[in-house]
Amino acid sequence: MATREIRYCTTEDGVSIAYSVEGDGGRPPLVFVPGWVSHVEIDGQTRDNLGVTPLLGAVRFITFDKRGTGLSTRAVTDYSLEAHLRDVRAVIGAAGLDTFALAGWSEGGPVAIGVAAHHPERVTRLAIIGSYADGARVAGSSEMGQALLAAVKAEWGLGSRFMSDLFVDAESWATADAFTEYQRLAANPPEAYAALQSAVSLDARPLLARVEAPTLVLHTRDDRAVPIAAGQEIAAGIRGARFTSFPGAHVPSPDVWRQIIAAAVEFALAGAPAARADDPARGAVAPERGGLRTVLFTDLVGHTEMMRRLGDERGRDVLREHERLTREVLKEHGGAEVKTMGDGFMASFTSVTRAMDCAIALQRGFAARDGEPLHVRVGLNAGEPIEEDGDLFGSTVIMASRVAARAGAGEILIPEPLRHLLTGKSYSYADRGETVLKGFEDAVRLYEVRWRE
Repeated sequence: MATREIRYCTTEDGVSIAYSVEGDGGRPPLVFVPGWVSHVEIDGQTRDNLGVTPLLGAVRFITFDKRGTGLSTRAVTDYSLEAHLRDVRAVIGAAGLDTFALAGWSEGGPVAIGVAAHHPERVTRLAIIGSYADGARVAGSSEMGQALLAAVKAEWGLGSRFMSDLFVDAESWATADAFTEYQRLAANPPEAYAALQSAVSLDARPLLARVEAPTLVLHTRDDRAVPIAAGQEIAAGIRGARFTSFPGAHVPSPDVWRQIIAAAVEFALAGAPAARADDPARGAVAPERGGLRTVLFTDLVGHTEMMRRLGDERGRDVLREHERLTREVLKEHGGAEVKTMGDGFMASFTSVTRAMDCAIALQRGFAARDGEPLHVRVGLNAGEPIEEDGDLFGSTVIMASRVAARAGAGEILIPEPLRHLLTGKSYSYADRGETVLKGFEDAVRLYEVRWRE
């Protein structure tokens, strides 16, 4: 589990903001703006319980409680968009961030849009999750928004339950009762009403055209709290923005939520600046870490039997053909050959999708060639391996090797966390169930990647 610290900073107008930091300073920062209410302590536990924390391992994850909520100062009166921007500026200043990727969920979306519009030189990537630019879209209409406000003002317990019924469904990672209790812990009645009043009145539409950062909009299709049309409006208003939808409610199922977070992390990492060899900050972090890598193992099935059947000379010719084809495909997809083991290869990629495309191209290449049949098993895993003298070590590498060993001839296998990093990509999978890999205590779910046309 990542080390998590809760810290405090103060805004320009004197409001105390609680913020949480996970991951070391050498990783690309991702600042997450939460929804209308939050609680950094409870939210951290929820990420752990849902299996989200491992997906954030490649970034320095920073989130916070906006004014009036959670562990931040609650007795405040200013909930304007500018006030929320002051909250964000205080956090990124205290965290020492010059540039950063930014994500906003729900009511955090218009705040993130505002930060990106006002500080284009600092925001490298922008991910908007289940959110809106126009507060009139909340709950589907201004009338429903006003009904929510009236319920929250009249009785916070009733109002929080009303909100929960919009947020969750039977598949959500929280029940309506649990989410109702969470909201009541995250805000007192006056602050809840003021925060919701701000949420339904925010209008960030004039700021959309000012966003320069590459933007990814993620939205669930059955969202009643923030209908999908609100997310589509954001994607249409930001030049070059991408839009991806998922099944589920505003608070989706655990699996969908992991897919959404994985997609946001991968998108954020794509915009992370590469460390320069002469960067003095590079020496301040562990130099053996090479950042997020996807490790690929191949193994030629039936190698020993083939050599016995063909003889050394002919068998070696076939092995050279195997090596030639593998190296050509690795080069085409930007893979770095780490080492060869005679009948197999270990390679690494800085892109998850390139690694997957390479694995598929390898299987198709071996299937299409004439002559002596070559059947290869392929396994992949992603993480932060230890790099030393051109070789890679550590649990990321070991798991990739163990996953490859479970594959059959002509198969590609990946563990579940890697599948989440591929969310939104057009790959087809078959669930191979959970298994305990040698050297690992916890079971991992494996997926076979379908590669045949």
